[in-house]
Amino acid sequence: MTEDIIAKIYNSFHPFISLQPGDYEYVDCQEVRGDTNIFNEVGKKIIRSDQFTCQLYTGHLGGGKTTELLRLKEYLEKNGCFVVYFAATEGDIDQEDAEYTDILLGCTRHILEELKDYSDPAPLLNWLKQRWKSIKYLFESTYEFDKLTVNRQIGLFTKLTASIRRIPSQREKIRKQVDIHSISLIEALNQFIEEAVNKLPNNQCKLVVIADNLDRITPIIRNNGNVNHDEIFINHSTQLKSLNCHVIYTVPIFLVYSNRATELRNLYGTTQVLPMIMVRDKNNQIYERGIEILQTMITRRITSPKINVNLDFEQYYRRVFDQEETCLKLCLMTGGHIRELMLFMQTAMDYIDTLPITKKAVNRALNEARDNTYRNAVDSHEWKKLVSVSKTKNIQNEEEYRSLLFRRCVLEYREYDEKGENKRWYDVHPLIKEIDEFKTSQI
Repeated sequence: MTEDIIAKIYNSFHPFISLQPGDYEYVDCQEVRGDTNIFNEVGKKIIRSDQFTCQLYTGHLGGGKTTELLRLKEYLEKNGCFVVYFAATEGDIDQEDAEYTDILLGCTRHILEELKDYSDPAPLLNWLKQRWKSIKYLFESTYEFDKLTVNRQIGLFTKLTASIRRIPSQREKIRKQVDIHSISLIEALNQFIEEAVNKLPNNQCKLVVIADNLDRITPIIRNNGNVNHDEIFINHSTQLKSLNCHVIYTVPIFLVYSNRATELRNLYGTTQVLPMIMVRDKNNQIYERGIEILQTMITRRITSPKINVNLDFEQYYRRVFDQEETCLKLCLMTGGHIRELMLFMQTAMDYIDTLPITKKAVNRALNEARDNTYRNAVDSHEWKKLVSVSKTKNIQNEEEYRSLLFRRCVLEYREYDEKGENKRWYDVHPLIKEIDEFKTSQI
């Protein structure tokens, strides 16, 4: 097999690229994820509701949320919706320092850009004009606002969000202006939205905004003891819910399992969670169907038309792995985490010059992740807590347990029992269970 083909296979496992709707490489994981279905749990609420909805969506980082949201976007568009999707961390917020004003500006920017052909941008541009004297210096501009073309005026919203994300020295100055005048900004945005919705094509009667990647916002405890997640999604929920359209925000899993959970439900309804793929059951027995799903993910990426290596599923173990047990171990050690699967595959391929992937290469990939990542992710006082999770398959309602969940040291699973009840449980990442500190803490 040529190096060119191996490189194509390697790149098919890129861990940070989400799949587009209809992609051959997509595998439906509903049955091994507690029967979760984003069309039913999120999409139908939008399609059926005669009131604007504001929903939250969460799960572990790298678990496949963006792929599911992109599928939801296509589903909604086929059912009479105009969807504005944006990944907030790619141009609108700094995940290490984010506030609600950043999200509000990000929504404003993307709605304006995508609907400017359907509505007069004057309300939003007038709002910006009224702030011009206060923020003009941020753009190093000597021009008067009225002398800028409409397209350049619209582009100033992009520059505002870019400044918030990239220039800390300007961040607070912009936020102050937005915070003080947030009510008038929302009013202007809603005026713009209402006109646009009335002019959308006949088959699109609802506007949906999907703000993705907000689940990446790092939890920070402020000087007043408040967590930034609380300040954004709870303390400023009124602003986030005030848009005259349907909205979906991804939200950090850290917040969903905090002691603010009831408030979150009162404000937004039930938060939909995308759990891990179950590769072991609650009794620690191998869950065959979950393993089959992960193996199908691997074969789909290797047999993808993008690669054109003419490998069929029957050739899978003989050509890709040296033995079936090698693939089984790799899948089990992911804990059912999709990005982990992609990372393990790429790292294992770093240690081979040609297929098949050997047991030695997989072990090196696993050992590297275990010793260089997961051992460092656990503080010394947390080992006992991890042992407790491993034994009880539950987490306590404490900040440290939620932090372990956010760091993917603890993973969430869901399954339906014989009565059709959805059971939620937790386990420690399989790599952590192999670390000496974890083993000694069990004694």
